[in-house]
Amino acid sequence: MDSLQSVFKFMVASTVIVGGVLIGGTLLASKKIDEAGDKLRHKLQR
Repeated sequence: MDSLQSVFKFMVASTVIVGGVLIGGTLLASKKIDEAGDKLRHKLQR
């Protein structure tokens, strides 16, 4: 039973870590896309 609990804890920790990395990557990508859109809008308004 202890091994089952340790496997479950490892699975939960891995899920949290992977989820954090995915959320962080998504936020970083959206920020870069927003900056690119701002630069494009600035060029088009000239």
